[in-house]
Amino acid sequence: MEKDGLIIVYTGKGKGKTTAALGIVLRAAGYGKKTCMIQFIKGSWHYGEMDSSKRLEPEFEMVAVGKGFVGIIDDKSSKEDHEKIAKEAIRVSNEKIQSGNYDIVILDEINYAIKLDLVSVNDVLDIINSKPNNVDLILTGNYAKEEIIQKADLVTEMREIKHPFQQGIKAKKGIDF
Repeated sequence: MEKDGLIIVYTGKGKGKTTAALGIVLRAAGYGKKTCMIQFIKGSWHYGEMDSSKRLEPEFEMVAVGKGFVGIIDDKSSKEDHEKIAKEAIRVSNEKIQSGNYDIVILDEINYAIKLDLVSVNDVLDIINSKPNNVDLILTGNYAKEEIIQKADLVTEMREIKHPFQQGIKAKKGIDF
């Protein structure tokens, strides 16, 4: 039985959630499928995906809506600013999903945005419930809510076993960002 429009969740404390979603982008582009990734958190930092995503156009569009990682040392935005931007990301997500232009839509770090109370789980459930049947939807980020897990067709939890940071090794360009 083939089901149109899978719901895929990549969650867990280990690395690789966004990377797994980008692996699907690479595979889908090989078949000429159109994919859009909306980034809920990472928006203000420069990272490799911002440049490499342009190489996969027109099959891939990346939209960085977030104001950057929330609550870390150099975050100068208020919680209200982050909430406002996250609500805008929800609007953009709905627009892209309903547009008919994409086979796959990725909501990057959406689970973490829920955990941080930037968006509600009901906002995300509304997106899931209203998506067209032919659109595959991928949700990434740690702390996936049980309600989202129940709606998903595939859930993968990344589990950290060992990380270079534990040995004092900083994030590496091309590997971590």
